[in-house]
Amino acid sequence: MFHHTANSSKNMEDTIESLKENLMKEQFGVQWIFNINEKLEAKGLTLPQKYQILEVCNPVEAHRVLTKNPLVSYFLPCKIIVFEENNQVKVGMPLPTALISMVEDQDLKEIAESIEKRLVHCIEQSL
Repeated sequence: MFHHTANSSKNMEDTIESLKENLMKEQFGVQWIFNINEKLEAKGLTLPQKYQILEVCNPVEAHRVLTKNPLVSYFLPCKIIVFEENNQVKVGMPLPTALISMVEDQDLKEIAESIEKRLVHCIEQSL
């Protein structure tokens, strides 16, 4: 499995606000929110559902992994996606352990496991 995805009982806006709060508790900041629908609409394209991507980063963790292997920068910042599917708000992310496994470094795998556990906790607390 390359992702963790869960259903939210909240609307999209409330889910995102809850995510921001829970991420701060784990020292992750939301660097920006990419609203895919707005970007596509500006190009004359539409999607039937809403998508927003939160780019999140914990600077201490980013520093730890980047000093071990600069190729990890390909996976940063972490992404949490909030989207609608069949009138249901969903929250998901690619698993850091799945991404870091491509680097084949046990030290990085352990760091990714810790980050993944914290991000999944943030998602679950935000539903």
